[in-house]
Amino acid sequence: MDAEWPDTGNTVKYTWEVSNTTGEPDGFKRIMMLVNGQYPGPTLYANWGDNIEVTVTNNLESNGTGIHWHGLRQLGTNDEDGTAGVTECPIPPGSSRTYRFKATQYGTSWWHSHYSVQYSEGVVGAIVIHGPSTRNWDIDLGPLPFTDWFHTPMFTVNAATLHANGPPTADNMLVNGTMVSEFGGGYGVTTLQKGKTHLLRLMNNGINNWVNVALDGHPFTVVAADFNPIVPYSANSLSIAVGQRYDVIINANQTVGNYWLRVDTGGGACDGPNLMQGKIRSIFRYEGANEDIPGSEASAQLSTGCDDEKNLIPWVRTKVPQTTPTEMEVKFSNTVVDGTNLVQWFIGDSPMHINISNPSIQQISYNGGNFTTTENTYSIGQANEFQYWVIQQDPANLAAVPHPIHLHGHDFYVLAQESDRTWDGDISSLQMDNPPRRDTATLPTKGYLVLAFESDNPGLWLMHCHIPFHLSQGFGIQFVERAFDITSNLDNVNGGCADWHEWRDEYYPFGYSEGDISM
Repeated sequence: MDAEWPDTGNTVKYTWEVSNTTGEPDGFKRIMMLVNGQYPGPTLYANWGDNIEVTVTNNLESNGTGIHWHGLRQLGTNDEDGTAGVTECPIPPGSSRTYRFKATQYGTSWWHSHYSVQYSEGVVGAIVIHGPSTRNWDIDLGPLPFTDWFHTPMFTVNAATLHANGPPTADNMLVNGTMVSEFGGGYGVTTLQKGKTHLLRLMNNGINNWVNVALDGHPFTVVAADFNPIVPYSANSLSIAVGQRYDVIINANQTVGNYWLRVDTGGGACDGPNLMQGKIRSIFRYEGANEDIPGSEASAQLSTGCDDEKNLIPWVRTKVPQTTPTEMEVKFSNTVVDGTNLVQWFIGDSPMHINISNPSIQQISYNGGNFTTTENTYSIGQANEFQYWVIQQDPANLAAVPHPIHLHGHDFYVLAQESDRTWDGDISSLQMDNPPRRDTATLPTKGYLVLAFESDNPGLWLMHCHIPFHLSQGFGIQFVERAFDITSNLDNVNGGCADWHEWRDEYYPFGYSEGDISM
């Protein structure tokens, strides 16, 4: 599913408008930013091999925007990645942009704004690309997203985290865009047909919480992780990091009735605290059942903590060549700047800060990529060779926490993950024979993550922690992959940046202050 794909000759087209509004997903009314007025935003449906066109119009009052297609490799279409400051300038208010790319992968993912913490305000939705499965099923139930939810606007929360002594506390966890709270709200309902098998697409579209999920009386048969089909296995409970997805099959073979889908976080010890921890639920209801609150008992121990699933065996086997990785060190720093505490994450010796008005893809074109230290660029020059990286946290760092690491432009192979220890350089211990393959994996607490990917997609590709607060605090790098082979549509990029600069200079006549990396 990676080296070749069908060509359907079909183009699917969507028209989306991003606007300011209010919403109350859990009964608490607050300001939101929505796409086409709905939350979650519209699901992008396509078939494997389709061409995709999405026209995005920015009707926000005072924010730029842009859409990143999480997990889609954008093979040969680097300029369509939707990453402000890396592959584009933001779309300014009153302007539109059409993204065009091909569905070279299939499965389940999500799209989201990559402008600061905007996706946490509602600019987010699912992607479903239909394709083969490693186990048969009868009914596709579609995506089921989870996200931790804050009643305070996220731009305010994010600004506070830059000077805080710990993570912020979420007010709730939404399941498919809804949950109960002291302000009202309601449980989401998913309908099952007795005697049928159902495909369910689980995804963590969240902010700062791991998701642990189980369905009373119904074990999961796991058939895909991120965009990668796997050898099916049975699990009573799953742990899902921010950005990760699992396709699972549910056999509706129980008594007709109502059953709890039980959801929990990492517990606040390995992720942020959540006020609804232990009370997060959604209803799975058989056709013909009464509309009652479930009385089902938990049939399995819910997963706990913030660890990745271990039983992922790719259906398409790969043997990764054995060689020594390059080490990349992650450091945490509380720095006093102008008398205030500033929270930063360092990659090597620098937190990542880039100018969204001067994207890296333009810099490559204009000056060959004369990047500053804080732009955290790592060059990859070899074509079609495996690149190996060790991401290491300091085991002695009391502030170390797990991080969901996401790479744009590539899937990667997970060769090793260990907590509370330093990588010892022993390449013989790495899993080279058919290792797990995905686009988001957890860097364990005080430990390391060893990964590999092939340099087969020239472009500027961001790799970052997918917790928006941590990216704002500098947790990101850019891979400059085969700079002389990048064939992006710079006319599209340059025109978008001209529109952005014109709006920025009019809206901020005394100087524009938002220059850091954006989500």
